[in-house]
Amino acid sequence: MEKLRILFLGTPDFALFSLRALSEAGYEIVGVVTQPDKPKGRGYELLPPPVKVFALEKGLSVYQPNTLRDEAFAELLSGIDPNLIVVVAYGKILPENVLDYPKFGCINVHGSLLPEYRGAAPMQRAIIDGKKMTGITTMKMEAGLDTGEMYEKAALAIGENDNFEVVHDALGELGAKLLLSTIQKLEAGQLKGTPQDDSKATYAKKIEKEDCRLDFSGSATKLHNLIRGLSPMPLAVTTLPDGKLLKVVESRVSDLTLSGAPGTILSTDGGKITVACGCGAIDLLTLIPEGKKKMSAKDLINGRRVSVGDRLGDSCG
Repeated sequence: MEKLRILFLGTPDFALFSLRALSEAGYEIVGVVTQPDKPKGRGYELLPPPVKVFALEKGLSVYQPNTLRDEAFAELLSGIDPNLIVVVAYGKILPENVLDYPKFGCINVHGSLLPEYRGAAPMQRAIIDGKKMTGITTMKMEAGLDTGEMYEKAALAIGENDNFEVVHDALGELGAKLLLSTIQKLEAGQLKGTPQDDSKATYAKKIEKEDCRLDFSGSATKLHNLIRGLSPMPLAVTTLPDGKLLKVVESRVSDLTLSGAPGTILSTDGGKITVACGCGAIDLLTLIPEGKKKMSAKDLINGRRVSVGDRLGDSCG
């Protein structure tokens, strides 16, 4: 088999695991395509994607096109002339001329056990839905959204208190290993795809602002799953009694048997803010009040921002 010439498409930290693995394994990476730099922070400073930072450190050629659908990118692709494209959380759908270009196709590393959780936010949605298991799938990319033939899968257990950061990093490592395994099978002529069962497909839509609001009329378990699925970003949000926003970084399902109207603070003992839910209660442990830095529940209590009997969320719309 001819030597692989890999064009890598990826943008966030999740993609970095796979790019690093390809680099360390000695594969020829003929270029790295990533999203344009974006303004972040209060000063709106243009910051490069993590993939770009790593690629430049390794002396790799980096391209940041605004679109993959114009003649300029088609010419760039022809000039680079990869025979394999690897895509990990790039952030845009690839047009058919790009999908069809490389001799050995396009391999995608997806953060779920397909056909479950196709789409933009598979890791977050699995946690929010209270799943006990998730995983990685390497797949052949085609025109549909995560609908191509599956190459390999690897499962990962989700602990009851694991948040998005924990699952993200574990799946990033797992995805990198599975990608190398998939490419090795390709090189050995042993790579075979398995069609997905579309009847079992579910969709993991992008996390929107309205997904982040805490509704204390739900069960404590449901709220805990939402909080950890959105932590450390974008974070679940409610409001303090004074109407200011309160982001929740960490929680636990409470073992207290107290009850009250949903959103009512039942206890502030033990450095925890215990809040009544529609079913059960939840302990809020780490929080970010509006305009403040991250703090423990104990610090929020000591600052007299909350007390027993207060209601959270009344101003959350």
